[in-house]
This record gives sequence, structure tokens and C-alpha cells, in this order.
Amino acid sequence: MSQLDWIILAITLAGIIAYGLYKSRTSHNLEGYILANRSMPWGLVLLSIMGTQASAITFLSAPGQAYTDGMRFVQYYFGLPIAMVVISIFFVPVFSRLKVFTAYEYLENRFDGKTRTLTSFLFFLQRGLSTGISVFAPSIILSSLLGWNIYWTNLFMGGLLIIYTMSGGAKAVAYTQQLQLIIIFIGMFLAGYMVVHMLPKNVSFSDALVVSGKLGRLNAITTGFTKNRFNWSDQYNLFSGIIGGFFLALSYFGTDQSQVGRYLTAKSLKESRVGLLMNGLVKVPMQFLILLIGALLFTFYQFNKAPVFFNKVQLTKLENSVKKDSFSVLQNQYDSLAIKKQETVVTYSAAADNKNHQVEDESISSLRILQHQSDSLRKKVKGWLDSKVIGGDGNDTNYIFLSFVVANLPVGLVGLLIAIIFIASWGSIAAAINSLASCSMVDLHRRFTKNIDSGEDEYRLSKWYTLGWGVFCIVVAMFTYNIGNSLIEAVNILGSLFYGVILGVFLVALFLKNIRNGNAVFWGAILAELLVLTVFMLTKLNPPVFKIGFLWLNPIGAFGVIFFTLLLHPILNKKINPAG
Repeated sequence: MSQLDWIILAITLAGIIAYGLYKSRTSHNLEGYILANRSMPWGLVLLSIMGTQASAITFLSAPGQAYTDGMRFVQYYFGLPIAMVVISIFFVPVFSRLKVFTAYEYLENRFDGKTRTLTSFLFFLQRGLSTGISVFAPSIILSSLLGWNIYWTNLFMGGLLIIYTMSGGAKAVAYTQQLQLIIIFIGMFLAGYMVVHMLPKNVSFSDALVVSGKLGRLNAITTGFTKNRFNWSDQYNLFSGIIGGFFLALSYFGTDQSQVGRYLTAKSLKESRVGLLMNGLVKVPMQFLILLIGALLFTFYQFNKAPVFFNKVQLTKLENSVKKDSFSVLQNQYDSLAIKKQETVVTYSAAADNKNHQVEDESISSLRILQHQSDSLRKKVKGWLDSKVIGGDGNDTNYIFLSFVVANLPVGLVGLLIAIIFIASWGSIAAAINSLASCSMVDLHRRFTKNIDSGEDEYRLSKWYTLGWGVFCIVVAMFTYNIGNSLIEAVNILGSLFYGVILGVFLVALFLKNIRNGNAVFWGAILAELLVLTVFMLTKLNPPVFKIGFLWLNPIGAFGVIFFTLLLHPILNKKINPAG
């Protein structure tokens, strides 16, 4: 990056931190630190909800996901608006009426302490691991820009995030996310504009969309049916998105404290509901536009030579390995294909302008063949890097957008866009660490300590819990390097292992009023979690016992809890209340 980019990056980040700390002045007690004294209007609640969900992973990994797999990932969000309505009707009034600090307090009131503890533990496990993966995302940027070892950048970024989160609490997170999202939207708009602007002069935005669509990157709607059969292993389609995505969103926004804590800061029930419902309206179009940038980026690299692999650090490792001669030959083949692709797409563009449909069809057919050959060469490079001989990371999805930004955008805009990715990461990770600290304080410390702490003591202890969870997330980030998926996919797979079960416990609590026995829910949740983990492991065997997309794990977990609870309830009730 240029000196100007570094200056813009530093000023933007420093300004965000200063603004958040200035706005974070609040009472030195638990309600002030965790819930901002329940004083937030719906607009701030909306921005905080969106900012918590829209991490660096969203802006770093989503365009790469669309570049490699098309826009079908957007279907993952189709169940979200429905979930917002359900949460607003059934979940929020309960949390608001009870004035809880965390969602899991309600479960002790409804069932017993051990059910609350189990659900809190599942939350700690999935949110702590997911946040560790999120810490890894901005570390990728620093590692790529400075050439630092990824472990040092994890420490550096994690340390900054700990300081940032400990300093302000929930109020700092909310106000900072307000400014963050404004800058993020401006920056992503500029990125999309620059992708189209840098295409040849005779190629319009609509032309770029046509090329992207012809090559399968505008597949925003897919049914999941192949040869008149539904493909259950298809990760993203209309049905898995609406059904599986609904259950995942219902759990994430309705039971995950990182989100529940955002709308518990609202000053009234109405403000919480409006914030959630507006999120349901805005999120799908926002994600569509972010993925569209990736699809347009794919078109850009039809007219311009794309790297054979987007992670330069790993590419250097390959160039210095025993495969260097083979890679040199492959690189030449790839470069030759890139030239042919450029010539073919230019021919197609000219034919489209002249309404020469025969040449259009021939060009697109040739372009598909050339793209398939290029993808095969990229797949070979990835296989080499994943092999034990090289011992590298063969997934470059998370580096595609970053590589484009650094290599192609003008001076100044590079610094701004990288600052945006940092900003997104800080907002979402700070909210997650804040929620982990609040649950540690409320669901563990308050319940199991014998001391009666003052408000000031609880405020101070919450900061120590923030520090502890920050360190935990850094440790997780250290083991994220060879995760094997795009970061955005990895986080959602991890969440799906636990979200369905957590949701199932809350569904029993809210809708099965005749179930009062906490033992049935407790053991039902454990059995359901074992079922989910078993199903997931069976899909990962080689060959898999059966294939199923990860989104379906969410309804399996939710209905599993309900089923096992209903099965165990009469049995355990007899033991507690024997006849006689």
C-alpha cells in the first residue's frame, strides 16, 4: 500500500475508536456496561444488530464466495425476515417483561438451573469458537499487507480488539457500529463501482451482468432439484435457505446473546421490535449486493488476467517447493488460457453489441470451456498446497476480494476499503466478546459465587471476563489457518452444530407450557446435540454415510430437543411423582 493508504487507514480506525469511547460514557455497573442502561432507540438497535452480524468475514469472504460458487449463498438469508417476525411476536416480549440481562436467565425461571447452565455452555462453545474465526479474518489482511506471520497478526489484532472492547462496553459497541455501517456502505458501493468502471469502455454494467450470468455466477435462486430429485447435500438452495435458514436465524437472533444483547439495550419493547423487523427488511438486499460485487469481480477477471491462486504467501511457498517445476509449466498453461479468455470475452461483447447471436452463442460456449480448464488448473494448485508435501492452505476464497483491492484500486481507496474490513471486524467481534463476558458474569459468576458484589465490582469483573474471552478467541484464531472452508461458510457450519439445539430448548420453554420438568428438557437437549454431531460426522466420512447440507442441522437439532423432551417427560415425571 502507498503512504496515503496507510494514513487513511490509521485516521479512519483512530477516529472510529475515539468516537466509540467518547460515546461510551455510562454507569459503572453491570446494566450500564452490558446493556447501555437500556436506553437505545430503534435506529441504533438496528445498526447494532446489523453491525454484529456483518463482520469482516462478510466483506472479506462473501465476494470470494460469489466469485467461486456464484450468488446462491444469498438463499441462506431467505428465512431471516420470517424469523424476525416470530422473534418480535414471541421472544422479545418475554425477555422485555422479565428485564433479563441474558436470554438464558429465562430458562432458569422456566425450568431449572442446570438447563440454563447447559444452554449457556453451548452458547459459550459456539460463540467463542466462531469469534475466534472472526479474529482470524482481519489478521489475514495484516498478514497479506505486511508479510507478517499469521500468528503474530492474530496476537496484534486480538490485542487491539481486547483493548477496544474492554474500554467501552455495550454502549461503545452500539455507537461505534452506527458510524461503522455508514462507512462500510459507502466503501462497498465504491468497490462495486470501481469493479465496473475498470472494465473495458465498451462493456457496460448490464454487459458485465450478462457475462457473469452466462458463466453461472448470478445463480441467486436454485431449487436444489437435480434429475427430478431433491439434493439434500446441496448447501444453498431455496428450500434449505427458507427452512434451514429460518431455524438458524431464529436461534441466532432469538437465543444467541451476541444478538439478544443488542436489542435488550433498547429503551422499550417497541424499539426492540422495530429494530429487528427493519433488520429483516434490510439484510437480504444488503447481502445480495455484497455477493453481486463478487459476481462482477468474476466478470472483471474475464477481461483481465486473474492470479492462478490469490494467496501470495501460499503461492510463494509452492514456487519454492519440490513442485516448482510442475507449477511453472502449469502457470504458463494458465496464462495462455487467460489470454484466450480475454480474446473470447471481447469477441462475445462485440457480437452482443452487434446483435450477432450466432457468434454470441459460440463465444459463450468457448468461454465456458476455457473457464472450466482454468478452474481445473486452479484445483490442481489447491491440491498441491493441501498435500502433506507442501503443507499449505489450498483455500484462497478469503483472499480474492482483498487481492483485487490491493492490486487494482486507486491510491487512497485501498486504505479506505481495508479500514472498512477492519471496522466491520471490530464491531462484530467486540459485540460477541461483550456478550460472552455478560453471560460469564450473569449466568456463571452471579449464580455460583458466594460473595455479594457491588455494582462497581461487577463492572470491574465484567472487564476481566472480557479479557479472558479475548485471549480465548486469539487462541482459537491460531488454529484457524487450515480450516478448509471460506470463513463465512466455516462460521455458519460451526453455528449450525449448536444453534438448533439451543433453539429447541427455547421452543419448549415458550410453546410447550405443560412441560415443567427441567430434567426432561436437559436430557432432551443433550440427546439432540449428540444426534446433530453424529449426523454431521457421518456426512464427513470418506465415503459419507449420507449427504446433507449443514443448514438442515438446525431444524434437526430443534425438533430433536422437542421430540426427546416429549419422550422423556412422562418417564421422568413418574420417577419424580411415583403412583401411590
